[in-house]
Amino acid sequence: MKRRIAIVAVVVACAFAGSCKKAAGPGPDVWAVVDGKEIPRNEVEKYFRTRVNAQGPAPSQEEALSLKLSILDELINNEILLERATKMNLIATDAEVEEKFTESKSPYTEEEFQKKLKDAGLTVDDLKSDIRRQLSIQKLLNREVVAKISITDSDVAELYTKNRAQFNVAEPQYHILQIVVTPRPDPSVHNRKNDKATNDAEAKRKVELLEQKLASGADFSQLAMDYSEDSTASTGGDLGFVPESALNQSDPALKKMVLSMKPGEVTQPVGVKGGGYRILKLLAKEAAGQRGISDPQVQQSIRDMLRNRKEQLLRAAYMDDARDNAHVTNYLAQQVIESAGKLPASD
Repeated sequence: MKRRIAIVAVVVACAFAGSCKKAAGPGPDVWAVVDGKEIPRNEVEKYFRTRVNAQGPAPSQEEALSLKLSILDELINNEILLERATKMNLIATDAEVEEKFTESKSPYTEEEFQKKLKDAGLTVDDLKSDIRRQLSIQKLLNREVVAKISITDSDVAELYTKNRAQFNVAEPQYHILQIVVTPRPDPSVHNRKNDKATNDAEAKRKVELLEQKLASGADFSQLAMDYSEDSTASTGGDLGFVPESALNQSDPALKKMVLSMKPGEVTQPVGVKGGGYRILKLLAKEAAGQRGISDPQVQQSIRDMLRNRKEQLLRAAYMDDARDNAHVTNYLAQQVIESAGKLPASD
């Protein structure tokens, strides 16, 4: 009986205190906890600095806080996925990390590379840690998502039948990839290396390095994902099939260049109105007319479309499931709600 009374007393004491667990919560500089792993404020701030243009106007309080919440959400998801990768023994090896690290340094001199790290507020260890995390997560998603995608002939036939009109080409079209380099980086646009020129001199130097890489046989779409500074970077610079009439809206010299290109050819860097450069690659030309399902390009475009759809769906479902099975507390989000949208004060 005495023991029962003691237990009740503890429960009541915790209730009046608000929560025993809450009393032992983390300090103000912990912005989230994922399965016991803390994500500190300074880690979010570090990535925030890399995504804000130091030369541009400072973001408003609301814009800054919104970006920090987005970054924190990314870090939470990464921590959840990294934990799964660890349990499955899919953590990237030192050799894999070093190879990717060397690749990230290759476009720069040692002095330039160190300056980029300093400007971003990162160290070599920070960068290698990021590389290990991203490689490990990619290994996990390759096994758990990509490997499970299967596109059947019936899938292709069904999509073609439902979208037959889409394969009736009304005018000549040009399948184009692009790499864009601009001296005025957009903080909302990202590439895999988070590599952005910040002035005309850097843009010129960067496009010359990209030109050298292409001349050495580097894959165009991979370079676009790594270095391009526009929204198509995530898809390897793929503009899709551009109708000939749409080229009329571009620079006349650019249109003339595209019309004279053969599939597989890559342009020299072309100056962009307002500053910066664009490099184009022509993948294919299509004459006007109905495309049949047996057309290799139709087959490939349908399979790519279906694969991308399924990958996006499975990635989203996998992340939702992983998050549902993790214990996450987002203290920054709680602070934002409690303070009616004010940025937590710095220490």
